[in-house]
Amino acid sequence: MSRDAKEICLLGFHAVRARLRTAPETISRIIFDGQRRDTRINALLKQAEQASVKAISDSALAMDRLAKGQRHQGILALASAREQPDSLSDLLTQVEAFEPARQWLLLLDGVTDPHNLGAIMRTADAAGVAAVIAPRDKSAPLNDVAARVSAGAADHLPYLQVTNLSRAIDEIQQAGYQVIGLAETAEKSLYATDLTGRIALVCGAEGEGMRRLTRERCDLLVRLPMLGSVESLNVSVAAGVCCYEALRQRSK
Repeated sequence: MSRDAKEICLLGFHAVRARLRTAPETISRIIFDGQRRDTRINALLKQAEQASVKAISDSALAMDRLAKGQRHQGILALASAREQPDSLSDLLTQVEAFEPARQWLLLLDGVTDPHNLGAIMRTADAAGVAAVIAPRDKSAPLNDVAARVSAGAADHLPYLQVTNLSRAIDEIQQAGYQVIGLAETAEKSLYATDLTGRIALVCGAEGEGMRRLTRERCDLLVRLPMLGSVESLNVSVAAGVCCYEALRQRSK
C-alpha cells in the first residue's frame, strides 16, 4: 500500500472519527484490523459506510508498518492533508472574523516532541485558541503522531510554522495583540494577569524555556505559581493551565 506525497495517516478512533465527521471526502480509505470486530470499531465502520468511505481489513502487522510503529488502536485512515494558512498575514486576517472571545493565539518556542505538540493542540482547541504558531526550525511537525495525540484537534485548529518567530511576534503585535510569555523567573503570576483581550500566549521548551530573542519580544512575562519541590511542568501541562485560565477569564 503506497501513500501519496500529500496523504497523511490518521491514527486511532478520535482522529479517524473527527475526519469522518468534518471532511469524509478527503479520506481515500479506512483500514482496520480484521481480527478486531468489537462494538467500537463496528460503530466507526458504520459511520464510514454512511459517509461512503471505503473501509478494508488488513493484518495488524501491515497496519503497524503504515503507522510506522505508532499506536493505532486497530483503526487508521489514509487521507489528504488539511490545508493550513499560507502565511501569518492570512491567518491573522482569518482570525479577525472570529468572535472576540476566540481572537487569541498560542505560540510555541522550541517544542520538538510531537506527543507534546499533539497534547497542546488538543487542549488549545478545547479552550478556544484560534491558532497555534511555531518556528519552522527546532519545532515538532504536525505529523501522524501529533495528529493522533491531538484526538482530532489537528483537523480543526490551524498550525502555522513560520520562518522567524521573532519577526512573527512583531507582526502579531502590529495587528493589536499583546504577547504574553510564560517564564519561571517572571515576577507577575498568570492568575494576576488580564487575559481577556487580543493576546498571544508564548510557551517555551521544557527546561530551557523561551529563547532570549523570543523573551525580549514579549510585552509581558508571567509565571505559574510553583509551591512544591518540582521546578517546572511539562510544556503540554503548562500550556493547558495557561489556556484554561484564559478561557475562564474570557468566558465571563
